[in-house]
Amino acid sequence: MILPKQRDPRFITIRRGGTLEDTDHHLLALWAADCAEHVLHLFEDVALEDGRPRQAIEAVHAWTRGEVTMMAARAVGGHAMAAARELRGAARHAAFAAGQAACVPHVAAHELGAAAYAIKAVQAAAPKGEGEAAGRRECQWQREQLPEAIRDLVLDDQRLRNNICWSVFDC
Repeated sequence: MILPKQRDPRFITIRRGGTLEDTDHHLLALWAADCAEHVLHLFEDVALEDGRPRQAIEAVHAWTRGEVTMMAARAVGGHAMAAARELRGAARHAAFAAGQAACVPHVAAHELGAAAYAIKAVQAAAPKGEGEAAGRRECQWQREQLPEAIRDLVLDDQRLRNNICWSVFDC
């Protein structure tokens, strides 16, 4: 479970009663896609012929350009998560990261799901005994990719939801 029981209005768009501007929603989606794409090779190394996670990341970019609807992006995200179900370890987490990223257009708070699963993918791929350190490096890399406009929002969200995101944001 990566979503809180109580939805944070900062991650709900203005037109739905929250405070999230469309420009920031797009930045959250693109950052989530960057996090997922950074670990996508861990999926493709195992299941290169399965393009669903890559298509999910591409759907995020298409949504921010207005080329696909939110519902279409979300559907592609579901397909990416289906690709994860029969896998284990790093490949599974990487596919889930892509799926979560593609769900950000629907629910912006999925941004941490993409980031958390990407960190879990790196941890799972690391040599024995090095997973925690690899996860911290991935977390730092993700933070370096944050656009300034959403940086404080995401960092606060990581602080608030770290405990339901496997504590992967302790970096």
